[in-house]
Formats: sequence, C-alpha cells, structure tokens
Amino acid sequence: MTELVSINTDNYAAMAKAMGLSGESGNSPKKSNNLNRLRIWHSPLMGMEEVNGKTKKTEVVEGGAYRLEVIDGDKSTFYYAKEMSVRPFVQRFMYRRYLANSNAKQGEPKGKYHRTIMADTLNIDLKDNTGKFNCGKPTGYIKDFKALPSDMQDLIRQIKRVRVVFGTVLLTNPVDASGNDVTLGEVPFIWEIDNKDAYKTVGEQFTLFSTKERLPLQHRIDFSETLENPLPNGSSFYTPNASVDITKSYEIKEEEHKVFSDFMDWIKNYNDYIYKEFDEKAYASQKESTEDEIETVEQFIDVELEEGAS
Repeated sequence: MTELVSINTDNYAAMAKAMGLSGESGNSPKKSNNLNRLRIWHSPLMGMEEVNGKTKKTEVVEGGAYRLEVIDGDKSTFYYAKEMSVRPFVQRFMYRRYLANSNAKQGEPKGKYHRTIMADTLNIDLKDNTGKFNCGKPTGYIKDFKALPSDMQDLIRQIKRVRVVFGTVLLTNPVDASGNDVTLGEVPFIWEIDNKDAYKTVGEQFTLFSTKERLPLQHRIDFSETLENPLPNGSSFYTPNASVDITKSYEIKEEEHKVFSDFMDWIKNYNDYIYKEFDEKAYASQKESTEDEIETVEQFIDVELEEGAS
C-alpha cells in the first residue's frame, strides 16, 4: 500500500493515520544516521573556566537540557537548550531492546539494539531485525506477568516500547557543547522516547490532537524546563514538561509538504531494512532448525540400523 506523501487538512481520518494518531484514544489521557536526533541529556557538561587567574573545571551545560544532535555526514554537532518548541509531523511506535557487550574491546561497539519496524500502533505483532516478533515479547496482553518463567520476565523487562516523533524543533537560546551561545534555526529531527514518564507526557499531547480532531502539524508542542527525578545513588534523570495551545493554529506551507514527504520516505526505508533483516534471520533460523532435524533423524536411523544388525 502506498504511503501518503502530501498533506490534506480536509481529510482528517487519512492524515491522522499517516501522522500516527490512530493509536491514540480521545477517551484517555534516507538512513537513520542522517536524520538529526533529539533527546534529553541527563548529565551536566563540564568545561574549563578561568577564575581569578586560575583555570577551574566548571559546569557549562546543566543536566536535564534538551539536546539536538545535528548530523552532517560522519560529523555530529551538539546543541543544548533548557526550553524548546516542537512542530510535530508524524509519530510511530516500535519495540527496542539493548544488548550490552561487556567484552567489547577498544573501538568495538559497546552493545547493539534489537528493533522492530515502526508502526502506527503497538496492537499488532511487529517484525524485528532478529527474525522474530516484538524483540521476543509474547503476543498480546500478559494477564499474569509473575506466572511467566523468570527468564521471560527478564527479557520483557529489557524490551521497551518506543514512541518515535518526527518533526522540526526550535531550541530556545541554544548553546554549544562549550556553553557558547549559538544561532540555530528550525531543524528537522527524530526523537525516540522510551522513558515511561516521557512516553506518557508526549503521548498526552498527541491524544489532545486526536480528541480535537486536529493534525499535529497544525500546532506546536512547547517544552519548558525538564523535571528532575532524583535517584537513590544521588544522581538524577529528567523528564519533559510539555504543553500545547490548541487555540493557536499554524498554516501548512509548501515546504512542510516536502519535509513530511521526506519523513515518510525515511520511515519506509527504515522499515524496508528491518523487513530485509527479518527475512534473512528468519530464513537462517529455519534452515538451521531444518538441518538439526535432519541430523536428529539420521542419528535415529543409525541407531535403528545398529540395533537391527546381526
């Protein structure tokens, strides 16, 4: 089925599905490394500052800042801000599991991700890049989690549901990694949100769009300073603070049609890659299973022959 690649505000149902609102209920609250990435940066950035003739290590960016990674080829430049305004174009959902490589040598990846395709709902089985579904999570609602085997419980805890938001972002008073003021316009981004609280907070804004039958692109989500959540070890993690003025609507201009089309192409290319990985891994697994079955049968036949020999 061909994906929509143009914006029609007169066809809410079709556009709502394309923009990822079909998974929201009004009754309740090119290649991946070429798309700029948005996230919350939890740790402060330290730098050197001269005080009374002495150079001291000082905090140049506070923890909990919104961080935008602008990617240009193999080079990444990072920008930070306490507040930002997002114009959301599309949302999708997926499952993701991170596997750490504790034996990684210098220069080797410290881990890898198992990922599913991106879909407009999690209420279906999603193929993943291991040749399985849902990164190994069982299908459907789990009524009694504690009744599951312990290894399955551990696996499910490792699998995160991810809300993936595509849009453009305008950072408020952005700075670079040294804390210097910079000028930065509105930038396209992808934001993969797997923290439970952040997932819910951003989801509430999309639910509002769905309730009011408004397309996300017709509005902006304003993010004020993040909320600090202290941890027992003395560190903190941060979650977004978001709101939408639903009475304020933005015109959809010609350039937005192009950006929307680019996002849809990106999603298609990503999903095509996952489908390819799924097919290859599933085929390899099936082939290995078939070879094991043949070997078992041959061993059984050999035993039969030995017992029947005279």
